[in-house]
Amino acid sequence: QVQLVESGGGLVQAGGSLRLSCVVSGGTFSTYKMGWFRQAPGKEREFVAAIDWSSPIQSHADSVEGRFTCSRDGAKNTVYLQMDSLTFEDTAVYYCAADPAVGWLINRDPTKYEFWGQGTQVTVSS
Repeated sequence: QVQLVESGGGLVQAGGSLRLSCVVSGGTFSTYKMGWFRQAPGKEREFVAAIDWSSPIQSHADSVEGRFTCSRDGAKNTVYLQMDSLTFEDTAVYYCAADPAVGWLINRDPTKYEFWGQGTQVTVSS
């Protein structure tokens, strides 16, 4: 059973940075697409960014393009979301998710992701 554990959330001032981590365990995830989603109060869960575990392929939502970057460390079975130039609108619970489908396509639809972490709160003060 694949397990995902996020960490790194917290309170930060607008303009600041945070790095979220997601440790992956319990499966063979070399073909997985690792996604980051977020959900603010009263809003639907939305795609933030994703990275292919075995290639440089990434995808980012327009709202975070140029500010957020995905990376991964295979030796640590960890994916990261570096978030810079944070704004109040980035406040949400952030989730790490895994899409085990084989192929190059990175999905932005959360229903395509089979495994989810518990989420970590990111709060940006204005």
